[in-house]
Amino acid sequence: MDSKTKALNEKLELSRLGGGQARIDKQHQKKKLTARERVLYLLDEGSFEEIGALVTHRTKDFGMENQKFYGDGVVTGYGTVNGRLIYIFAQDFTVFGGSLSETHAEKICKIMDMAVNVGAPIIGLNDSGGARIQEGVRSLGGYADIFYRNVQASGVIPQISAIMGPCAGGAVYSPAMTDFTLMVQDTSYMFVTGPNVVKTVTNEEVTSEELGGASVHSTKSGVAHLTSSNDVEALEDIKRLLSYLPQNNREKAIDIPFDLKDEVRESLSDIVPDNPNKPYDMHQVIEGIIDEDSFYEIHKDFAENIIVGFARLGGKSVGVVANQPMFLAGVLDVNSSTKAARLVRFCDAFNIPLLVLEDVPGFLPGTDQEWNAIITNGAKLLYAFSEATVPRVTVITRKAYGGAYDVMNSKHIGADMNFAWPNAEIAVMGAKGAAEIIFKREISAADDKEAKWKEKEAEYANLFANPYSAAERGFIDEVILPKNTRRKLIKAFHMLENKDVNRPNRKHGNIPL
Repeated sequence: MDSKTKALNEKLELSRLGGGQARIDKQHQKKKLTARERVLYLLDEGSFEEIGALVTHRTKDFGMENQKFYGDGVVTGYGTVNGRLIYIFAQDFTVFGGSLSETHAEKICKIMDMAVNVGAPIIGLNDSGGARIQEGVRSLGGYADIFYRNVQASGVIPQISAIMGPCAGGAVYSPAMTDFTLMVQDTSYMFVTGPNVVKTVTNEEVTSEELGGASVHSTKSGVAHLTSSNDVEALEDIKRLLSYLPQNNREKAIDIPFDLKDEVRESLSDIVPDNPNKPYDMHQVIEGIIDEDSFYEIHKDFAENIIVGFARLGGKSVGVVANQPMFLAGVLDVNSSTKAARLVRFCDAFNIPLLVLEDVPGFLPGTDQEWNAIITNGAKLLYAFSEATVPRVTVITRKAYGGAYDVMNSKHIGADMNFAWPNAEIAVMGAKGAAEIIFKREISAADDKEAKWKEKEAEYANLFANPYSAAERGFIDEVILPKNTRRKLIKAFHMLENKDVNRPNRKHGNIPL
């Protein structure tokens, strides 16, 4: 081996060691993989091609010129996941705590630019203490360079962030602008200001986990779309998520070969109770409709009154939005509206058809909802559906009341096909409340007010608490038996496969924020 080859190999070996074996061991003691181990696990074996392995920082202040590590705290490059090209960066906590420097940021920006130009997903594995304070504004500028690219890439290529350690301060905004954010239970956290600052400003005593851990962001804030129990599970979650997504906004997700056979599902006939006020689990309806074991739920523990996620229907990737009667009777509220709107907009950006399963009694009333802008937040979901041009199909399984009927992908806001089951109730409100308003005088004048009320309730229900009034006006395309739902949906989405909508020319709309 000549001296030049030896020198190259030595440098590459140093790069692979990151901050050194002692720090690697410390990372393992925390039950965390190193940046390089994460990259190699995620990508297909032998597919990783590293870019920028020998980059070092340029800082000479505070004695930093004597502390240089090849790669400068981030592993960047490209490879394949199940044969599909992806670009990736993984912050290395063993090098200056994964802190972001000017050159660290340049490496990430280079990879992001390549991903956009080629048209392939970008995966970010975040494990960083934040901006490298020895570089001052240069590191802050590096963050802004990344933020700008996140926005330019939005809706062009899928962007996925995995938080696999600390992510604090300005570092949180890049994951927040990507399409999906995953967190690892017990070893990751996100917050704008840490526990010490919180204590100083508000006098609150709080731990990092309580302030911004995975459980907090998956249940309270909704920042985390998926939560994994460890690093390996998080990387497997990324692989599964990618399987439902296209490479970019010019392509469609890959189909799995499928032959239409006997798609009748008798089990769907027994899920919705005869009593309209009795809850049932919408997951059962979803599982009865989609391809077996194909549902991948997003935001599972946040705003549980609505279910969102991805599935396959006849081998094709679809986005699912479904009211969940098991929680708050499936009403729309602030959190469920924004949760669903986000998935709708993502699917529309990346050519993924939308399946909507509707059982909604309305919007949640109360001062808390009004003061937290249910009007604006509910309008986000309305806007998202109205804006979407992908194939959109709705099935009303039971209730479709009031303004929530309009919002949940009704025919009036551009849905392509709208089905209803025979027991569907499409009305301004429930029969009981409607009778009380419409027949108030008659009920008040009656000797037996309770009997009169029930009589008028039945009268209203007979007129409106069914799908036929809407079907007569063409608002419902077909009233179908539950058992036939899967077959109808497969054929409907196949029929809509080449749908093309031309919108008015504009810079962009102004979604209610």
